[in-house]
Amino acid sequence: MGKKKPKTPSNNIAQNKKARFDFHLTDKYEAGLALKGWEVKSLREGKVQIVDTHVHFKNGEAWLLNAQISPLPTVSTHFVIEPNRPRKLLLKRKEIAKLQQAVDQKDYTCVCTALYWKGHLVKAEIALAKGKKMHDKRETEKQRDWNREKQRLFQKQV
Repeated sequence: MGKKKPKTPSNNIAQNKKARFDFHLTDKYEAGLALKGWEVKSLREGKVQIVDTHVHFKNGEAWLLNAQISPLPTVSTHFVIEPNRPRKLLLKRKEIAKLQQAVDQKDYTCVCTALYWKGHLVKAEIALAKGKKMHDKRETEKQRDWNREKQRLFQKQV
């Protein structure tokens, strides 16, 4: 009997699909995340939600807001657990300055689009985003529906 291949785990922890629908995403950056031990354990279990996250700049630092990491039930009771606490993003000064300038002057928003593992480290993919108008969202839906229909037609022919 042959041995089963070990299942390769996905590097992806969470994705923010709503950001792609609500915003035009332009420049993407990779940032580290300053986390506590219980948060890393919860991320390994997939207990995270990043739908309404955005990046806030304060005192030359970047902070990830509204990322909800739910604690595991096994977390010790003597920890003060705050699931929605602001988490510091680890970026270079030049990257922070460039992002902050775009947010302040060019009317962009900075959103988190994904969380993933890079080795043993947790990384956040953040992107500069400009809000879509309602007609842009409808156009995106039409394009997605048409792509699905093309796939169906192509599968029927083959």
